Amino acid sequence: MIRFKNVSKYFKTQNSKKVILDRVTCEFMSGYSYGLLGVNGAGKSTTMRMIAGTMLANSGKIIKDVRVSWPLGLASGFNPYMTGRANLHFVARAYGEDVRRVSRFVEEFAELGDYINAPVRTYSSGMAARLAFGLSMAIEFDCYLVDEVLAVGDARFQERCRAAFDSRRKYSDIIMISHSMSMIKKHCDKGMVLVDGRLMIFDKVEQAIEAYYRLNR
Repeated sequence: MIRFKNVSKYFKTQNSKKVILDRVTCEFMSGYSYGLLGVNGAGKSTTMRMIAGTMLANSGKIIKDVRVSWPLGLASGFNPYMTGRANLHFVARAYGEDVRRVSRFVEEFAELGDYINAPVRTYSSGMAARLAFGLSMAIEFDCYLVDEVLAVGDARFQERCRAAFDSRRKYSDIIMISHSMSMIKKHCDKGMVLVDGRLMIFDKVEQAIEAYYRLNR
């Protein structure tokens, strides 16, 4: 379970304050997958980063008793001056995983060839995304965070991504951000709509989608 207790998040600008979450208390229950909906700029990605632990709330607590991934496919967390292989080893050790197993899996999955031994700063954005997605699939999580990205690369590689993700979905929950309502319906059971600092919670994902469209008329 992932629990928000009186969580507030805002950003101060020179002349105003942008409120993302305003004293929000809610639960993402284990055994269910959630679609997180909201208009552009509502703060969906910020909320997901807070769940991942890469961004802190201004106040309140986020309590997790499950193993939660970083946002799927996120490549910005790599050290650009380290090689792809060195980044894999670092993350594997940080998560208590077998370094050789993780490295072997990602090298085979990402198909980067000799670039695995090159600094990540020399990668194209697509290469970095392939490395990140492969690493996301190499480590098993109780809950995967998906911020728009489910597949990268050409059609053949995208099919590999979908197959790997579907395999993980058999045993794990997800929290998904996507502008594709068909994708949300396919993968999610419940829904939350982020609007004006509030999280509206719905037991059925179809109800969340309906509320999202109603708010955007």
